[in-house]
Amino acid sequence: MLIQEDLSIQEKLEILSDAAKYDVACTSSGVDRKGKAGMLGNTVAAGLCHSFAGDGRCISLLKILFTNQCIYDCKYCINRCSNDVVRTSFTPDEVCTLTMEFYRRNYIEGLFLSSGILYSADYTMDLIYQTLKRLREVCRFNGYIHVKAIPGADPVLIEKVGFLADRMSINLELPTADGLKKLAPGKSRSKILAPMRQIQRGITANKYELMEYKRTPSFVPAGQSTQMIVGATPENDYQMMMVAEALYQNYDLKRVFYSAFVPVNQDSSLPALPGGPPLLREHRLYQADWLLRFYGFRAEELLDEDHTDFNPLVDPKCSWALAHLEFFPVEVNTADYEALLRIPGVGVTSARRILAARRSGRLHIENLRKLGVVMKRAQYFLTASGKAADGLQFTPDSLLRSLIAMERPLLPQQPMEQLSLFEPSAV
Repeated sequence: MLIQEDLSIQEKLEILSDAAKYDVACTSSGVDRKGKAGMLGNTVAAGLCHSFAGDGRCISLLKILFTNQCIYDCKYCINRCSNDVVRTSFTPDEVCTLTMEFYRRNYIEGLFLSSGILYSADYTMDLIYQTLKRLREVCRFNGYIHVKAIPGADPVLIEKVGFLADRMSINLELPTADGLKKLAPGKSRSKILAPMRQIQRGITANKYELMEYKRTPSFVPAGQSTQMIVGATPENDYQMMMVAEALYQNYDLKRVFYSAFVPVNQDSSLPALPGGPPLLREHRLYQADWLLRFYGFRAEELLDEDHTDFNPLVDPKCSWALAHLEFFPVEVNTADYEALLRIPGVGVTSARRILAARRSGRLHIENLRKLGVVMKRAQYFLTASGKAADGLQFTPDSLLRSLIAMERPLLPQQPMEQLSLFEPSAV
């Protein structure tokens, strides 16, 4: 493999933005940082501001690889070393130029920088460090930066990058060590988890330093995340949820991202996907992940060894409710916050509104919709002042059919794929 040295920065951008599209990026910053005199940019914790490129597409992050050259031969990856594709690499100056020029034009609100492995983990991590250092100190860029840590890189380099980035991530790639050994033989679980642990400990230590010394530089202030590929190996949803839960509990991750396997390579060890990438399965895993992070559910409540996969036709919260009808109906005037969150159609915001509203008086069915409750789902699972919705009659089977019918219009009706920056817009 030879890196093409004679390409323009535009040609490199086309190649390296397209090569990055399978690497999921976080679209909310998770960190507040006001603008500073002499610097360009800021970040808002609620999310990255969306803006529009010249072709009308909404862009929040400039998502690129530093290089699509790679020493590994991961069977699922378009950039694996055995593939015959055009190889190129940015320089630190080129990444800085693109970021600053895109930001000034209001195309982006930040940078997501990943990379293949060029020569070695240390060599690549050092190039990423040089890039971020130049962006922060020379270009005076104060906006959001999400960067991939390279497994196997020197911990000193990872620490130096951590003081320049807002978020760092290390892709777990596959949920089990066996899957990793089969499809990514050059990688190991220990090399992936080592920098994850280092970043976790660095974030914790930095919090105490910031409490004591107010002007201490922040280390990865928006936390760390990871990504798992869905459907490339035989693991079921239960296994994936158990792995995600363990990562949240043991490594304090902010997000686990799920990426439906897209067969970009011909390889006998990869699964055939006659129905296309498992996008609906990915969708259900994201919904379940939300339940783990914000609704107080445990992975073993949602699935178990006898029920290892989510029902693709019903969201995981409704599936749980159908399997635990003895928990319902929940009386909204007396239920605690945790019980309210178990009701399908009641979210974090509407549960808090219910708690606040009932301090002023008893709630009735007609009040709930105004508080944000999705009554077409919730009506089957709650009462207000002892009363259910008028004329409500159902059996478990008819309830399942009703929930499936409600959800069907919300599901994708045709295959979807992530757009490249340079593909023509659909008319």
